[in-house]
Amino acid sequence: MKRIIYVMLGAVLIAGVACKKELGKLPENAKVDGNTILDQRTSEIALNGVYYRFANVQAENNVTRWMEHEVSPAVFAGYMGYGYGADEGEINNYNNSMFSDVYWTNSYEIINAANGVIKGVTALDDKGFTGDRKKQILAEARFLRAYGHFKLLSYFGQWFDLNSPFGALLRDEFVTVGEISKARSSVKDSYASILSDLDDAIANASAQNQAIYATRWAAMALKMRVLMSHGQPADYPVVTALADSIILNSKYTLEPQMKDLFYVKGLTSPEVILGIKSQQNQESYYYVLSKQYWPGASSLYVAKKALKDLLANDPRGAWMIGTANRYADDTYYFLKYIQEGNKPTPLTETAYAIRLSEVYLLKAEAIVRAGGSLAAARDILKNIMGHAGVTNFAAVDNAVSVNDVLKQLYLETSRNLVGEDGQEWMALLRLPSALIQELRPTANDKVKYILPIPHQEFLNNPAIGPQNPGYQK
Repeated sequence: MKRIIYVMLGAVLIAGVACKKELGKLPENAKVDGNTILDQRTSEIALNGVYYRFANVQAENNVTRWMEHEVSPAVFAGYMGYGYGADEGEINNYNNSMFSDVYWTNSYEIINAANGVIKGVTALDDKGFTGDRKKQILAEARFLRAYGHFKLLSYFGQWFDLNSPFGALLRDEFVTVGEISKARSSVKDSYASILSDLDDAIANASAQNQAIYATRWAAMALKMRVLMSHGQPADYPVVTALADSIILNSKYTLEPQMKDLFYVKGLTSPEVILGIKSQQNQESYYYVLSKQYWPGASSLYVAKKALKDLLANDPRGAWMIGTANRYADDTYYFLKYIQEGNKPTPLTETAYAIRLSEVYLLKAEAIVRAGGSLAAARDILKNIMGHAGVTNFAAVDNAVSVNDVLKQLYLETSRNLVGEDGQEWMALLRLPSALIQELRPTANDKVKYILPIPHQEFLNNPAIGPQNPGYQK
């Protein structure tokens, strides 16, 4: 979708609702530019406007649009594709790919809305809020801003090179049409901004909330992701400590059977740290994502042979991979969210941003990268696989080198988290180059690790600077 946030800013259509209990309703015309934030009630309204952007609710039809998160990274990693014919993104060529501008517009919608909340709430007197609610609202807004900036850094910045000038275009002020011009930041400064927001969220967000809202535990988990990309030796003990804090001190527990999470429990599963709830009657709309996993809409997103092969000797293959798709060779219906032939429901339209399984897998990876016990990492890996019904751990037990264990961790990350929020792609790119070439030969150059900045951005914001290396404006 080629919408650019700066066009939308002309009308300032960031929406909210009367209170968090009404998040499932279509928002009214509530701005978050700071001028309409007058007290705790209007602060809550504005914060919900940020969550609407996080869920990517489409105002014209009241439907969440989470396709960019579920499908695009899996396409880049080689596990999913377009069901009516191959897209260039499936071989990591992005110039003519329908997936090439994923995250750009929606991330800046999230960031701009968050900045409006931060501006408006900061200006209010603390005495106008009950308890710690002012700090919590600001913490949630900063979490969401960090989430947006990290998506942009991960997909449009050279996140793998701390010395690179090609970081994210950071926005820390509410933007209107006349205030667009700004240069992108360096990778180092991008990480610093993201981690600063997350540290604030960890310190001040509530420990208890519904799974559709950010908590301090969600902030810890997102910080783990960020630090794994940051990739410095000092980061790995911090990742392990954050994982231990979540595992030992939070309410979250692993789902006994992974299949039940997607087919039965959804956001009620004790494993879900942060998720996306479908909107009221969303499942009835003719063009929802569930219908795009099974022929029922004009788009069709399918599992590729690489994913079928990955799950060939895994119990998840029986329920995640369907029959062959007749429209494209070596593709199969992707059934992680909806069973073959079924109609959409609120459950099939639920999406997942952060789950506890990822926390365990990142902890294991951090242990390996820090030079820790490979046996401990293997034990974590087998624990996660066991919750998916796996009983044969021979491949894990036979992984005796650092690279062997990293490979097994990546394969389980793909089996477990494919089609959720992009970890099958980012975990791949963290591997040693030789393993990347083995697992994904078409990602044969770091140019292909990131996407080109959308052309329209250079027209709207000439100050942004040059295009990413390897691409043209």
